[in-house]
Amino acid sequence: MEVKAIRLRDLVQDVVTQVAPEELPLVAGLAGFDDATAVRRLRGRDRRREPLGFGLGEVAALVTPVVWLALDQAVQRILGTWVDQVITGTGTTLRRLFRRPVSEPVTIPPLTPEQLALVRESVLTMAARRGLEPERATVIADAVVTRLVLVEAETDGTPELPGPDTPDAPDRPQRPDRPDAPNEP
Repeated sequence: MEVKAIRLRDLVQDVVTQVAPEELPLVAGLAGFDDATAVRRLRGRDRRREPLGFGLGEVAALVTPVVWLALDQAVQRILGTWVDQVITGTGTTLRRLFRRPVSEPVTIPPLTPEQLALVRESVLTMAARRGLEPERATVIADAVVTRLVLVEAETDGTPELPGPDTPDAPDRPQRPDRPDAPNEP
């Protein structure tokens, strides 16, 4: 079975598209940065320039930073220091080769139910810190967990049911009274 992971930034974009499509320009603005830089900018620690056209004070109650920062925090807790060591070792080697910092995209592997609960709690906590209403926070957390579950469902090997447009759909004989309509079961 192939284990499929989703890039953190793709998950953020999927969730923002679903619950706050008006924030897609913010996600697009962050697309030019590596994940580590995007996290620093969303946390407000990197204020040399504001390429998004506004200060980070205005993004405090937006969905994008809540989702991105909560997922980053949860992934760090779930995957632990092993990922940090691998990325640090790889990054050090690449920096030596190219003389510039390199950040690998953060990916989220399929998660256990306990890990999904941790992600949900992380989103709810971050949303509360960022001033979102509890109802809105719950919608966002549920959207994140749903998307993560869908990633796992895509990789669990469950065959798709054939539909009318699927090449694997059985050919139905034509009805004798209507040659253009298939027989009904």
